[in-house]
Amino acid sequence: MQLHPVVEAVTRRIRERSAPARTAYLQLIDQMIHRDRGADRMGCANVAHAFAGMPSNDKLRVVAQKAPNIGIINAYNDMLSAHVPLGRYPDLIKDEARKHGATAQVAGGVPAMCDGVTQGTPGMELSLFSRDVIAMATAVSLSHDVFDAALMLGVCDKIVPGLMIGALHFGHLPMVFVPAGPMTSGLSNSAKAKVREQAAQGQVGRAELLDAESRAYHSPGTCTFYGTANSNQMLMEAMGLHVPGTAFINPGNDLRDTLTREAARTVLGIVKGKRHTPIGRLVDERSIVNAMAALLATGGSTNHLIHWVAVARAAGITIDWDDFAQLSAVVPLLARVYPNGTADVNQFQSAGGPGYVIRELLDAGLMHEDVMTVREGGIREFTREPAEGPVWMDIGASRDTDVVRPAADPFSATGGLKLLAGNIGRSVIKVSSVPQDRHLIEAPARVFEGQQHLIDAFNAGELERDIVCVVRWQGPQANGMPELHKLTPPLAVLQGRGFRVALVTDGRMSGASGKVPAAIHVSPEAAAGGPLAKVRDGDVIRIDADAGVMQAMVPRAEWDAREPDVMPQHLQGANGIGMGRELFASFRRNALAAEEGACSWL
Repeated sequence: MQLHPVVEAVTRRIRERSAPARTAYLQLIDQMIHRDRGADRMGCANVAHAFAGMPSNDKLRVVAQKAPNIGIINAYNDMLSAHVPLGRYPDLIKDEARKHGATAQVAGGVPAMCDGVTQGTPGMELSLFSRDVIAMATAVSLSHDVFDAALMLGVCDKIVPGLMIGALHFGHLPMVFVPAGPMTSGLSNSAKAKVREQAAQGQVGRAELLDAESRAYHSPGTCTFYGTANSNQMLMEAMGLHVPGTAFINPGNDLRDTLTREAARTVLGIVKGKRHTPIGRLVDERSIVNAMAALLATGGSTNHLIHWVAVARAAGITIDWDDFAQLSAVVPLLARVYPNGTADVNQFQSAGGPGYVIRELLDAGLMHEDVMTVREGGIREFTREPAEGPVWMDIGASRDTDVVRPAADPFSATGGLKLLAGNIGRSVIKVSSVPQDRHLIEAPARVFEGQQHLIDAFNAGELERDIVCVVRWQGPQANGMPELHKLTPPLAVLQGRGFRVALVTDGRMSGASGKVPAAIHVSPEAAAGGPLAKVRDGDVIRIDADAGVMQAMVPRAEWDAREPDVMPQHLQGANGIGMGRELFASFRRNALAAEEGACSWL
């Protein structure tokens, strides 16, 4: 299938604007690739230290027999349900490596925090920057420099982007990403959301709410809604960085262990084979565009308009929100998974899953087929689904057209994300879950200094009208850009009462953004002097998702004459003290804008 002209044009512009940085990056990779292997290059004391803890047979293999040595970067902890299964993976990988005459070592662990635990708490202000900490921890782990390849074990929101950024700074190594899969379906996401709205109105108490939440989040594995964690897995498949079809196999399924062993065989196949595909060459502008297309086609997490900008930068590639917007205009919405539908990720997998979506996009010319992947068969291998053996089979037609549809008959002719621009700045909105009659909202603003300020106003009955809630001082430089999910239930309640409601914020709502229109990631942020700091109570705000407009309907002369508010001192103080937030002060000071990936390391 011929590549769609818009996909081709966006890719070309990305390649052209990235050329200097990408060329320098690839030159560095080539220098690193052509060095002697670590055990031959290093001094004897260095080598002895590196392998002192290995069983003697493994030590013999890696030193004397020059066997390949796999570094394992593990985000395991037993606090995160999604990462609990990763605790047993290193033993599987080491065993499989030995069967193929190789060795493996756990090179290091990286931190992994759960936004679901920290929502609405001070710890959430560490969340976004934990991505960069994970990237740094990955680099520290690989800095021992005795590895011929690496396996990246991680699943959730900031963990996979952090692992990607760290991995790309060791772009000379072949790498495969290893997920753990979603938990089995519990209480449906729709039923859970309904109980949350009831709780926001005082119709049910804490006991009922906790029971509903515990039935929704009940076992090892990722949460079953299509948020950032599961969007991560979709993007890994679309970039060819997984064993094909690995993303959404449940942790308790026997196939899960089989595919984990296959990951070890896959990375060893790259090391030992003639087709050397280090991750820094595999991830190029085409694979980045493929990831963007897959995100748009599935209505995935808005967080990736930040994270994948940062990931691309780590490979010497520059993308921006205009690229996403232009792709979104031609990439159709092929999946409806909660919150932009009622199905969960297990139903998505049963209906055809990532492989179905990738096949439809390839056949429609909306993804690049001429890309390298971790498998010799290229990206077409990722259009098939695995079974025990492992063997891979054709997916065939959609098994549930309420969940996934062909590109010829999509849910929507355009993707799930839109770019908004106007005198308030630039932002993004996830339209795939917003009813069409809510794509245009025009109402007076009420300005809030944080999400608790809004919740207090809701509880006091002050928001019973058409309203655009402006929540500022929530960007990377202000307080680390926390997610504002605590706002979803009260805003949904107001909308359910018939009011025209929207949210405008320089904070995040992520992949769980719901049916209320939310113009998020406003850039430049208020704390950096962005025009969001000019908005006043009563200003009429127009949000038009179809036209791509976010505008304060204030006369130009008056708007230009306004001085932006300054972040209140009490908020600045709160952002520096307690729960480890003071350790992240330099991250906040150095953070780039959301549209530039909120990177703290550039």
